[in-house]
Amino acid sequence: MSNDVLAHLDVEKIRKQFPVLHQEVNGKPLIYFDNAATSQKPKVVIDALSNYYERINSNIHRGIHTLAERATSAFEDTRKKVSEFLNANEVAEIIFTKGTTESINLVASSFGRKFIEEGDEILISHMEHHSNIVPWQMLCEEKGAILKVIPINEKGEVIYDEYLALLSDKTKLVSIVYVSNTLGTINPVKEMAADAHKFGAKVLVDAAQAASHLNLDVQDLDCDLLAFSAHKAYGPTGTGVLYGKREILESMPPYQGGGEMIKDVSFSGTTYNEIPYKFEAGTPNIGEVVAFDSAIDFIQEIGKEKIAAHEDYLLEYANERLNKIEGFVPVGTAENKVSVISFNIEGVHPFDLGMMLDAKGIAVRTGHHCTQPLMDRFEIEGTARASFAVYNTTQEIDQFVEYLTSIAKTLRK
Repeated sequence: MSNDVLAHLDVEKIRKQFPVLHQEVNGKPLIYFDNAATSQKPKVVIDALSNYYERINSNIHRGIHTLAERATSAFEDTRKKVSEFLNANEVAEIIFTKGTTESINLVASSFGRKFIEEGDEILISHMEHHSNIVPWQMLCEEKGAILKVIPINEKGEVIYDEYLALLSDKTKLVSIVYVSNTLGTINPVKEMAADAHKFGAKVLVDAAQAASHLNLDVQDLDCDLLAFSAHKAYGPTGTGVLYGKREILESMPPYQGGGEMIKDVSFSGTTYNEIPYKFEAGTPNIGEVVAFDSAIDFIQEIGKEKIAAHEDYLLEYANERLNKIEGFVPVGTAENKVSVISFNIEGVHPFDLGMMLDAKGIAVRTGHHCTQPLMDRFEIEGTARASFAVYNTTQEIDQFVEYLTSIAKTLRK
C-alpha cells in the first residue's frame, strides 16, 4: 500500500473538525491513540448536542407541545438513521441503550432468562471483552447452563475447526465479538452465524469496535442480534444500540419496567408496548441520541471505505516501524485486523510505558483492556495499546515511534 491511499482523504481538514485534538498535554501537542476506548467527537456532534439542550430540550413520546414534538421527531430520526446504517429490515428493530454493555445485558436478562435452560450451551470466544463474558457467566450460574469458550491461536484468531466442534444441538446462543478491542482481530462472524444457525442457535454480534471501521449490514451478516456504542463511532457517550430481528425481539420479555414500555397499566395487570419501546423504559439519553445522528452523517460523508483504507494504511505503516524497535513484542498478529496494535517492550511494564508516553503528550491505553482471560491466554499481565482513527496521521506515528524507541532504550538498560 502506498501514500496514494492518503490522497483519498484530506486528513488535515478532518482534524480541524475535532476541537480536542488542538491542545497540548504535558507541554507537547496531543497525539491521541486511544480510539479503541473512545473516539473523539467532531464539532458537528458537539454542536448538535448543544443545540438540543439550548433549543429543543423536552421529554419524548408523551407530550403534545411543540418542544416535545421536536424532541420526539429528532430522537426517532436517529433511530431511522441507525436502521439505515445497519441495513436493518425495519426501524422497529433498533433499540436504544446506554451502550454495548447494556445491550448485551439486555439480551442476557431477557432472551437468556426466557429461552436458556439447564444444560443448554452458550458459546463465546477467548478474546471477548468482559461485557461479553460476565453476563453469560451470571446467566449460566442462574440457569444451570454451560458456557463454552472458542479457543484462539497464537496470532489471536479463532480456531474455526474448534468452533465447529463446539457447535451442537445444545448450543442455544453464540455471542461473538466482531472486532477484538485488544487485538484488532476481525472475526468471520457471517460464516460463524451461518454455521450456528445450522444447529438452531441464535447469534449475537458485539460490534462495538467494528461500527466506525467495517460495513455493518445485519441482513448480509444474518446475525440475530447486534450491539454497538455511539462513543466508539465519533458519537456521544452513554448511547448504544441493540439491533434484533423482529421475531426475536417480540418473543423477548421486557428488560425493565416503567414508563414508555407499557400500553396500559392497572393494579390487576399490565399490557406491554410494541417494539422497540418495550425495551426503552423511562426517559432515555435523549440529547446524546439526537447528536448521534450527526456522528453517523460524519462517517457517511467521508465514507467507511475511505476511513477503513486510511486506518489500514496507518496500521501497516505503524507495524513496519514499530517492529524495528529492539524488544518490541506485538500481541495479536491476525491476518485480518483493524487499526489496533497491542504490544509490550521486553523488560518494561506496560504501565510505565503508558506513563512515559503520556509525559510526551501521547495517549495510549495500558492494562488488560477488560480482557483478562485473553491476557491469561498469552500468559502476560497486560499490554500497551495504540489504536488509530480517521484523524490520525503518519507524522503522529513517527513521533510515537521516536519516543517509544527512546523510552525502550532507557528502561531496558
